[in-house]
Amino acid sequence: MKKILSILIALIVLGVLAALALIYLPFKPTPANESLAADWKAEAGRGEYVMRASDCMACHTAKGGEPMAGGRGIESPMGTIWSSNITPDKETGIGSWTLDQFRAAMVDGIGGHGQQLYPAMPYENYRFMKESDIRALFDYLQTEVKPVRNEVQATGLSFPFNMRFGIRAWNWLALSGEAEFKPMAGDDQQIRGQYLVEGAGHCAACHSPRTAFMAQNGTRLSDSSFLTGGMVDDWSAPALRGKDSRVQQWTTEQVAAYLATGRNAHAVANGEMALVVEHSMQYMTDADLNAMAKFLKTMDGQAADAAPEKVATPGPRSTAVAKADGAGEATAKLLKSASPAMPLGARLYLDNCAACHFVSGKGAPEIFPELQGNAMVLGKDASPLVSVILKGASSPATDRRPMHLVMQGYADRLTDGEVAALASFVRKGWGNQASDVSESQVSKVRQHVQADAAPQRAQ
Repeated sequence: MKKILSILIALIVLGVLAALALIYLPFKPTPANESLAADWKAEAGRGEYVMRASDCMACHTAKGGEPMAGGRGIESPMGTIWSSNITPDKETGIGSWTLDQFRAAMVDGIGGHGQQLYPAMPYENYRFMKESDIRALFDYLQTEVKPVRNEVQATGLSFPFNMRFGIRAWNWLALSGEAEFKPMAGDDQQIRGQYLVEGAGHCAACHSPRTAFMAQNGTRLSDSSFLTGGMVDDWSAPALRGKDSRVQQWTTEQVAAYLATGRNAHAVANGEMALVVEHSMQYMTDADLNAMAKFLKTMDGQAADAAPEKVATPGPRSTAVAKADGAGEATAKLLKSASPAMPLGARLYLDNCAACHFVSGKGAPEIFPELQGNAMVLGKDASPLVSVILKGASSPATDRRPMHLVMQGYADRLTDGEVAALASFVRKGWGNQASDVSESQVSKVRQHVQADAAPQRAQ
């Protein structure tokens, strides 16, 4: 008994010492990974370009708020995290920060007041950025962004997630390897694409799965789970590599077009990806879009087809409606019959979906996505598909594709049972092979959708 008591006391003492170390052990910031002169200045426009590539605007701008002034709620499994004000306001923004403090936030997740930042800030990925890009971004935020006084709502997570010192231990688990970019064995275009995907673009923040500790399970190419698919709130981020990746069946031109416009012959961006296109990707150069597309298409040693000279060239064009293929022929024939004896899911599809996605399930290129083989439709978790059926979706207007596409929601039109029947039909039609959706699954998603919409109605 005395031995057990001694062991318990020892464990308690060790726990206390570990907690004290987490709180009081001095923080050692990561040094710059490039040696730049003290008077170094980025070329004109580079800082703003890095801001766009890093997608700062989407997270640090609240709906209806001033650019970069923070206040957007970012949902996480631990609760809502409120984005910070990164305008150069000295009291509520980052106007009083030094370059060293800014680098610590980008690379180590340490705020200007020495506080641990919640990893909704993707420093897991920004740590691979070059010092010259970090410095260009800092100069842009400090000198070209309008200062806005905006006291952002404090993030108030429940215990134990409100104890920020614990993030230091989390960082020891999550931040593996050196904070520097490690290029693949490829040409200059592939390496540039890798740098943007791994670093500023922080694609792994959504498209890599999460570990049991909610860290990104794969932040760089050498990690086996890198870009193998993840979930962001109600939205699925599909796999970008591996045998289950639909993106790997696209051409390099189609990948680049999707990044630039949020649409191509197969898919239309929605949810978080629509925000990425709206605030970030549409501003990238054709050279960088092609570089990212080529990297994504060749990262596992595949040969890439030629990238286009111009990405998603603007202008009217005519595209023939795709006919059902062999796998989808039976479903198309069933829908064409319009028989009253059709299953409920098929009848609901014909009444509500066929006008846009057609009986072939192929949709209309760059307007209505195909449902046959669609990554969201076939996802292991049907919640994203159900969420879209209930609340609809939209794809942003861009310079290359100015039409703003909107799909209506059917929450007020269809019951939980009808949504379940419709979703199950879509997940099994045209050769799709995915599990049925239950009424109880739809009910859970509907409650979430209603909870999300409640604050907006109150405004």
